[in-house]
Amino acid sequence: MTLVDTSVWIQVFRQRNPLDLECLVPLDEVAVCLPVVQEILQGFRDENGFRVARAALLAIPLVESPLDREVFLEAADLYRQARRAGLTVRSGVDCLIAACAIRNDLVVLHHDRDYSALARVSPLRQRSLGSPPSL
Repeated sequence: MTLVDTSVWIQVFRQRNPLDLECLVPLDEVAVCLPVVQEILQGFRDENGFRVARAALLAIPLVESPLDREVFLEAADLYRQARRAGLTVRSGVDCLIAACAIRNDLVVLHHDRDYSALARVSPLRQRSLGSPPSL
């Protein structure tokens, strides 16, 4: 299974030249977590687009729902591990998403350098758009 990050969903939902997610991962192998759903939905200005995206996202398997205290503690640990290794993670939310992926043995599909950094200090499996999966 693949947890698709916000950075990819933004490209899927864009109006001009949307990304065809299914060319990257079979749709029946896609998962999301609540932080990704929040990040995507809060970015919609158009009400109709918001409703379409909300319905689509809520139809996808959801991991770590509800979010447990342990997920947040693991996210904080990931951030701290990266800092100790001299790596800058720009988003605490990315650490939370990475923790969800690690806890559920999912690959994160992304277009965001934070996941590559987190994979260097943790068991995170990640795949950046345009590159082969790192397993």
